[in-house]
Amino acid sequence: MAEFASASGAADAGTAVRLTARVEGMVQAVGFRYWTVRKAEELALCGTVRNNDDGSVAVVVEGPQAVVLQFRSWLRSPDAPGRVEHVEERMSPATGAFSNFRVVY
Repeated sequence: MAEFASASGAADAGTAVRLTARVEGMVQAVGFRYWTVRKAEELALCGTVRNNDDGSVAVVVEGPQAVVLQFRSWLRSPDAPGRVEHVEERMSPATGAFSNFRVVY
């Protein structure tokens, strides 16, 4: 996974970034989406989380790079509910499309 870097080439902890992730494992019917909302709100991040038909969960989160990286670490940690087996992810510049963090149905 490539880190997002500012135009100067150096990572900037305050740069707003977007993390788009597909979380695989035992992540449906275990409260994963609601705990994800709770963690995102705790970190003051914006975005969405939703179940995919294939049993994975889609997460899109935006905020300061350092905080988004903290959220990404939580997604991969044993603290996340259920059992995360794999996280496919991509970092890109934030779009500002979200005003809060919510579950999408």
